[in-house]
Amino acid sequence: MDNIKLGLKENWQQFTILVIINGFVGGMVGLERSILPQIAEKEFAIAAKTAILSFIIVFGIIKAITNYFAGTLANKFGRKNLLVAGWFIGIPIPFILMYAPDWNWIIGANVLLGINQGLTWSSTVVMKIDLVGEKQRGFAMGLNEFAGYLSVALVAFLTGWIAGNYGIRPYPFYLGIILVLLGLIGSIFWVKDTKHHVTKETSSNRIPRLKKIFWDTTWKNKNLGSVTQAGLINNLNDGMAWGIFPIMLAGKNYTLEQIGVVTALYPAVWGIGQLFTGKMADKFCKKDMLFLGMFLQAIALIFLIQANSILHFVILSSILGWGTAMVYPTFLATVAENTHPQDRAKSIGIFRLWRDLGYAIGAILTGIIADLVSINAAILFIGCLTLFSSLIILLRMKCDGKESVKMLSWVLGKNTNTNKDGNLKQMHCS
Repeated sequence: MDNIKLGLKENWQQFTILVIINGFVGGMVGLERSILPQIAEKEFAIAAKTAILSFIIVFGIIKAITNYFAGTLANKFGRKNLLVAGWFIGIPIPFILMYAPDWNWIIGANVLLGINQGLTWSSTVVMKIDLVGEKQRGFAMGLNEFAGYLSVALVAFLTGWIAGNYGIRPYPFYLGIILVLLGLIGSIFWVKDTKHHVTKETSSNRIPRLKKIFWDTTWKNKNLGSVTQAGLINNLNDGMAWGIFPIMLAGKNYTLEQIGVVTALYPAVWGIGQLFTGKMADKFCKKDMLFLGMFLQAIALIFLIQANSILHFVILSSILGWGTAMVYPTFLATVAENTHPQDRAKSIGIFRLWRDLGYAIGAILTGIIADLVSINAAILFIGCLTLFSSLIILLRMKCDGKESVKMLSWVLGKNTNTNKDGNLKQMHCS
């Protein structure tokens, strides 16, 4: 145990391997990001938006349930074993997407994808937090989510480009076979379990255990509850963007390549942005990061209904991506900051349960409103929900980190004041 050290620098090799593995994990979601709604309409003649979005509903529910159990399973069987199991479950996915004879097979592939994502992404998140210890959690999560969502963007763009040039099936999904093989081989041969790092941190940790971990994480604990509701709303609007953006852009007669660019840009800014926002989450008050991130998402969605050119969609997708980049690593860093190491995997699992239920809820709400009213009405409704979520964070959360800088004060140049001796000192969150 004495040779086990916590920190990003001390564990950079294992951390780098996990970042690369999570890139392959994100790529599996990117397979569907830009072309699956087109497959529903063109190959299976599905017109109703609710039916088209059924694959997201199933994916969200299955991934959410898997996330919940992943925390308990990680503590019982080990993080690495969970990661490897997730990749084995992912093996059939690209083959089903290539050769599915009807939409029910696509739904089945998304059941497997939900389990794959729940096990693999949860494992890489928890293992990175285990490795870095108390410091640099935000930066660690920024790197993790950067790798995952940049891969979502790259694969979404590539599948859109391949579909536009060579057809919707089967060629775009050949990428999935490569991703599964690389992820599985890397997880088996190069990833090491992090249980000893958890034991090391537990010996010096002073955070009390949660008494009722499910309800504390869900709502009762003001910081954890605020993060959990925001996570749900964030993925709710992401589920809407995933399903509706391609349909909306196709309805405006944009090409598959243009649709691929817009649908890839949002997760690209989201992914690359986390290289910066993860580090920011270690410096600035997490409440400020979460409020501003959700607020920017809301503004982007509300203005999206007025967009009438590809430039408008590019700008608003970028703002939406940056807002998401501000909150995504901050969510996980906040949960880790507010939980004991022995509670962490389970609390993250509960947070991710609610967060990924947002995919399903967003797809259901979006589909119903789009079918009954219009796509613009669905986008406006989701934008208003996102705005409301940002206000809950503003009113309910506290900045617990004594060394975290209030972002608004820093932006306005007011992050200094004087102490009783008349000397300047930095203003921190209380």
